[in-house]
Amino acid sequence: MRLAARRIAGAFAEYNAEFRAITRRAPVRFDARDWKGGQRDAVERIELYDVFVTRTVAELREMLGGQAQDRSLWTRIRADFAARIEGLPDAEFIKTLFSSISRRLFGTVGVSPDIEFVATDLDPLAHVTSTVTTNTYINHGSLALLFEDLLGDVRFRSPWKDLDNSIRHVTTEVQTHLAVRGEQRAVQRVEVIRPVFYQISRAYIVGRLIGRDFLVPLVIALKNSDGGMLVDAVMLAEGDVSIVFSFSRSYFHADLEHVAEAVVFLRSLMPRKPVSELFTVLGRARQGKTERYREIMRHLAGTPDRFVHAPGERGLVMVCFTLPSFDVVFKVIRDRFPYPKSVVREEVLAKYRLVFRHDRAGRLVDAQEFRRLRFPKALFAPELRAELLAEASLTVREAGEHLVFDHMYIERRMTPLNLFLRTASPAAAEQVALDYGQCIRDLAHTHIFPGDLLLKNFGVTRHGRVIFYDYDELCLVTDCQFRDVPQSSNPEDEMRGEPWFYVGEHDVFPETFINFIGFDAAQRAALLRTHGEIFTARFWQQVQRRLLEGEVLEVLPYHPHRVRIASSA
Repeated sequence: MRLAARRIAGAFAEYNAEFRAITRRAPVRFDARDWKGGQRDAVERIELYDVFVTRTVAELREMLGGQAQDRSLWTRIRADFAARIEGLPDAEFIKTLFSSISRRLFGTVGVSPDIEFVATDLDPLAHVTSTVTTNTYINHGSLALLFEDLLGDVRFRSPWKDLDNSIRHVTTEVQTHLAVRGEQRAVQRVEVIRPVFYQISRAYIVGRLIGRDFLVPLVIALKNSDGGMLVDAVMLAEGDVSIVFSFSRSYFHADLEHVAEAVVFLRSLMPRKPVSELFTVLGRARQGKTERYREIMRHLAGTPDRFVHAPGERGLVMVCFTLPSFDVVFKVIRDRFPYPKSVVREEVLAKYRLVFRHDRAGRLVDAQEFRRLRFPKALFAPELRAELLAEASLTVREAGEHLVFDHMYIERRMTPLNLFLRTASPAAAEQVALDYGQCIRDLAHTHIFPGDLLLKNFGVTRHGRVIFYDYDELCLVTDCQFRDVPQSSNPEDEMRGEPWFYVGEHDVFPETFINFIGFDAAQRAALLRTHGEIFTARFWQQVQRRLLEGEVLEVLPYHPHRVRIASSA
């Protein structure tokens, strides 16, 4: 019993040490501009948790032999484990690993409080009594001197390209922002989390401006250019900072001693951001899943809502449902996919795994995978319950008064783009049409071709950003053969219902995309003016060539108008 509890605690210590070791490579990658190495580190760190769970389960089976699934023994192991980790920082993380191992070993459906730690009882912020380690800079009358000290404390082997210009840039942005807000009172101090945050090709200083009666987020993006380090952008609005920490972006690499302390700090900057997403974006994806489950169960306990079909067109591959008062969507794979879908279940699972490991670049939603969840049948609208049992019987089954979901994805809910356009003003509709084009471009630059470009497969966030969320047709850009439509030999060819030319399995004809996208004439015209090249084979072929040559194409989490001095890079 004690040996088993000690082994699980040891497994977490080893996992956490390896997690932090990978994370600490980030400043080295940034200094060397080794973006490919950073991408490999990101994938290695994502896969690390499951590696340790699988390894520890195998070790426990060998250690316990015929008692490996003895529930009474595991009840005692759980008690000994709880006593062993009492008082440790981030103890809920360690309990989450224990539960992952227990659930894997027993194939637990729903929850088993006797042999695991129930997610609804795990509040990782409840016992946070200390604060994240920060550097504090006092304003002695000159913001420029304050930011000179702040930037001077950020040490890299790479030299600053023009430190005075970067200091001036940050100072001007802060002064302008506070003036627009009417905050004429002086900044008293600036607090920044001590470790720098890294994400692909950028480093971020994350902190806050504090005055007598105000607090303003401060995120400074750093770029390592050919000529040296420079400030690429300064973000001071909650919305801009929230986009940097978005559920549709890759996880940060920041070497944090205690993650919960950092989450408390980040919540002061983004109070509307769910705790689950903050844990996830800091790379603690499994703890983020635990928090997401806890948020859902707490919400269910306090609402009369029932699960209903999610707004939008019914999917051919997924049954999608939601709670009207909670902003997540639940997705279950159907047993069979009708024409014209040609993918199979295993391919769909593989595409979601690809997205989980991939650079989402702010354009792919983070779909969290859950197994063996159980909900009361009474919580489901009758028509939804009937569809789940009829159309997803390989995944969903009845168990007494409950529905058991052997597998599902849970992701943030957005407004489907086609529904958004029905009620949007002309200006708002044009804006999202343009961002739709930028979304396609961004996905291409991160090696993703969406496959199905219909508007129903894209969502609009509360920040007005367009995100792709239907992955069953998704593939890598280099897996496609992008072609121009051949010239017809006679007018009759144009009238045929089927192509008059050979179409290979991987052939894609970008110029035809516009014919199937449901924008009106004004939206289509705006899209073509700004992003017309995405409807040409030449654009996609050029992206393919750059990707095959090993180039990392940047997709930044801030708007181009935030960049003031990057053009000098």
